[in-house]
Parts: sequence; C-alpha cells; structure tokens
Amino acid sequence: MPGIDDALMGQVRSRFAQVDECPQQGPRVFFENAGGALTLNSVVKTSTDYAAIPDNQGRDNVGSHELVRVINKAKDDMRVFMNAVGGQFFVGESGTELLFRLIMNACLGTARGGKVLGSTLEHPATRSACDRWAAIAGQEHVLIKHDDATGTVTADGYAEKVTSDTVVATILHTSPVTGMSVDVAACAKAIRAKAPECIIIVDGIQHAAHGGMDLEKYDVDGYVISPYKVFSRHGYGVAWISDRLNAVPHNNLINGPEDNWEMGTRDTGSYATLSDVVDYFEWLGDAVGGGSTRREKFDAAAEAIKAQETVLTDAMIHGTGNLRGLKDLEAVSIIGGVDNPAREGLVSMTVNGVASADVVKRLNEEGIRTHLRKADHYSGNILDPLNLDGCIRVSMCHYNSVQEVAKFLAVMNETYG
Repeated sequence: MPGIDDALMGQVRSRFAQVDECPQQGPRVFFENAGGALTLNSVVKTSTDYAAIPDNQGRDNVGSHELVRVINKAKDDMRVFMNAVGGQFFVGESGTELLFRLIMNACLGTARGGKVLGSTLEHPATRSACDRWAAIAGQEHVLIKHDDATGTVTADGYAEKVTSDTVVATILHTSPVTGMSVDVAACAKAIRAKAPECIIIVDGIQHAAHGGMDLEKYDVDGYVISPYKVFSRHGYGVAWISDRLNAVPHNNLINGPEDNWEMGTRDTGSYATLSDVVDYFEWLGDAVGGGSTRREKFDAAAEAIKAQETVLTDAMIHGTGNLRGLKDLEAVSIIGGVDNPAREGLVSMTVNGVASADVVKRLNEEGIRTHLRKADHYSGNILDPLNLDGCIRVSMCHYNSVQEVAKFLAVMNETYG
C-alpha cells in the first residue's frame, strides 16, 4: 500500500495543532512524536470547552446527565476502536500509573510462589512495577533477554521462559527506544500454552499512535495507553481490563461498586477527547477508502498509517532525491539494523565520534526537533548492552512528510556526511 498522497496529507496536517511551527521556536520539523504526538485541533477545543463546566457526574440534572452520556460514549468508542468484546475501560493519572496499578493488583491477586514474566525490552513502567510487586507478593520476577541486534523480543523467547506457575506476564507492544514492535498475539499464545490462567498485561503506550489495536485477537487481560502519545493531551492515561482482571481484589470504596477501578471523580473532558481521537481514526480510514463499518475504517486507517510511516523510515534510511540516507553516511549507525520489519515510524541512531546530545542540538538549531535518549533508568536496558551512553531518537508519525525527512537528511549530509 502506498503512503498518504499530497492531497490527503494536506487534510491530515490541517487537523493538528502546531504541525509545522512551535510557539517558542518558530518553524520546525517535529520528529519527536514518541515523546508526545501532535495534538488534534478538535482535542484542543474540547479540552477548552470542558474546562469551563462546573457540573459533576452522577447528579440529577441535565448538565450531569450529559457528562455521563459523554463518558459512556467514549467508552463505547474505545471498545470498537480497540475491538474489546468484554472487560471495561477507565482513565487514571497516567499510563505509567495505570500500569503500576494493574500489575500491583495482578501480583497481589495471584498465588504466592508463582512467577511474574517480562522482558528486558520493557519500559520501566512495567519492569519497575513487576520488580516491586512480585517481591511483595512473594513471587519471582523472571526476565526474557531481548535481542540486541533487532531491538525486539519474540514469542519464542516467551515460550522458552514461561512455566506452568507463571501467574502474571507483561508485554511491551512497541519500544520507545528502538521503535521495534512485538507480536503481542503470538507472545500471549505462547504464554497461555503453558499458563492458560496467567494475567497478561500489555504496555501499548508507544504503539497506540500507529493504530491497529485488536484486543480480541491479542487474548490479554490489560492494555494501557497514554493519550498524549496518540493525538490527545497530557494529564491522563487509559486502561482496558478483562473480566478476569476486573474480578481481582483491588482498591475500592467500602460498599461501593465492586467493578469500579477509577479513584475519585475523573475529568469528563479526558473522556471526550478520546472520542475526538477515535473520530479522527474513523475519518482517516474513510478518507483512504475503508469499509462501511467503523471497525473496517479503523483497520484501513492503521494500514494507511503503517504505509506512510514505512515510506518515511525508508526515505530516512535509504535516502530521497539526491540526498543520501542514513545507511550511506559512514559515521552513522542505526540501532536495530537497516531493514527491520518490526520498525514503527522511528529511527534511533548514533554518530561516530560525536556526542548524541550534540547531534540533537545541531538538528534543533536547524529547526528539526529530535530527542536524546540517555543510558539512564529509562533507556539503559537498551543502550547499556550496546555499549552506548546515548542515542538520537528520530520519531515520526503519519502526518510527517517526505519533504520533512529531506530537510533532516540535508542537515545530516552536510554536517556528518
């Protein structure tokens, strides 16, 4: 499938705020999408509108009734968007907070002496939570070593480490450092082959902006996203939990509804902006010729996003026009390899003899926003085995253009070629 054509790209970019200009910096290319994607204009308006509403949920007045309707609509929208047949959606403080909460309850609600399985690929949101709560619950935290060369982990890796007494398992859908995705359905299948009742929790934070989520296919028990990384705003996270995880004992108010996982009153505006995001995916799917149902349009949008991001990463790596790609710049090394089918819109690299921080600074001086990943508590699990103290992360999304990639390559060729 080809990428998004110029006519549609104009329509896509018109739907996002600050798509090519920063209020502080002025004109710039935004290649920092893994740190937080651009925000839909509709989300900006919705957030403003709901910030003015004084009414609360659960009251017997028309204002309150409307808030409840909006919340229920958002949950229904997310159910179709992510193809969730059962379970429930709820919002929390952040994606990280929700992962901690799901993992805490999963560990405390399963057998002492069992195993908690994860991988070295994972973000500290899941690894730290498993490390802490497995110990408190009297369980063993087992880690699968990811493949340094490909920057990912496979179902075979899970199959090798999972045992019949594995009670909780975590999977990272896409790495925010390498940009490589994991086959969640295959990993979950490998886990369930030996531990069918295992509670499986997925960190979908980095993957969500790339579309194509299917909870029915994955056969997992928890999936968490951070909406600021999928065209919404900061200040909340979204979790889906299966009926099995919902039944695990969890924090709740005395005599309150047993299936409530939200702690206190949540912002209705956050739910409303979820509907804005879902509406955008539906619009994009329709614009690229998706089917007649919402689900078919979501699938079509995901295919278009994948195709456009493949065009972008191919241009960045292999070159475009008369500009050499990163693979042809002798000083540049690409993490995860040149041709990696698991790559999702992200290229991480280093430049021989140049500190990654200096490369990020140089690009920023030319109006190209990228990000330094340091070998710290966030990225050391990926960079330390590669003997790297840092790397340059160039993260794109489907609203980025080949012309923007060309601007990036022009600076890279001129400065490091």
